[in-house]
Amino acid sequence: MTAALRHVCRYCDESIPDPDDAVLVAQVGGNSGPGWNIWAHRAHAHLVEPDPVAIRIMARILITQALWW
Repeated sequence: MTAALRHVCRYCDESIPDPDDAVLVAQVGGNSGPGWNIWAHRAHAHLVEPDPVAIRIMARILITQALWW
């Protein structure tokens, strides 16, 4: 017998008991594996934002590249 997958909402950090209410909002790649999926309640899907740390890192890289060239 296999266990049912339990999804957790990225926006409110609560369990999503109804599989029809779960919406796939992103996929995160893993360093040494396939990565994982990011889920949200259907009502919260439009409220999920990208990771601010990753945005800040990418902004620094792009600014450095623009100033270097």
